[in-house]
Amino acid sequence: MKISRLLSIVLLLALPLTAMAEGDENEWNATLRNQYFSGKTITESNDVIELEAPARAEDPALVPLKIVSKIPQTQDIYIRKILVLVDKNPFPFVGEFELTPDSGKADLAMRVRVNTYSYIRAIAEMNDGRLIMTKKFVKASGGCSVPIGADLDASMKRLGKMKFRLDGDVKAGEPNLAQLLISHPNITGMQMDQLTRFVKKSHFIEQLKVTFNGKPVLTAKTDIAISSDPNFRFYFVPQSAGILKAEIGDTSCESPTARDACTKGSTYSESYPVKL
Repeated sequence: MKISRLLSIVLLLALPLTAMAEGDENEWNATLRNQYFSGKTITESNDVIELEAPARAEDPALVPLKIVSKIPQTQDIYIRKILVLVDKNPFPFVGEFELTPDSGKADLAMRVRVNTYSYIRAIAEMNDGRLIMTKKFVKASGGCSVPIGADLDASMKRLGKMKFRLDGDVKAGEPNLAQLLISHPNITGMQMDQLTRFVKKSHFIEQLKVTFNGKPVLTAKTDIAISSDPNFRFYFVPQSAGILKAEIGDTSCESPTARDACTKGSTYSESYPVKL
């Protein structure tokens, strides 16, 4: 009986702690909001974009993230940028994604690393300057420090290789879903090599540019929170047959936060013929 009562008390005490953890926005209010949007008004709403993410991640190093847009991309009104942050990550910046009316839809999907229980935020900047934010609380632990597997050498041999996949038949003048798969370990600088037992310095993709017939479709700055072997889904609107092209650039840093000690790495590109 005493043990049963003790367990009940522990559970009751744990409930408010869980609620408080999910409502913890200290990092956002104290640091991130001013760091990225000082003096600007942000509206929190799911009317323009909505974030889809699991409440509890099966794998903290491969957390699926989907940003669903609620408005079409037109010449008059469109989402110009989407900033993605993970509040409690050692380096909260996930990526900044620039879009154009040629995207057709501002939907994005990717896999990210989440290091501890945290809010993930997506903040859309409209072409008229308005800022709209959506967020999800995700329970995950250790995503940025998951050990590097034994196949790192194999991963480095295919470094920078890319592949496009398109969803069904491509239709002219309409948003078409495209997927870009990139071979890259995206080392965070917090991971131990399981063979050598040493922590590898960070080595990650920091720039991405996708064009169709030379016109920008998706341009991004990314960081260590993007998963290994990144996988991006996005839309583009072809008016005719042409070439879908991806260009990426990576970098290396002595530590995840030592951005003044980073060195530029290599650049890679891949082209894909689109037929209508």
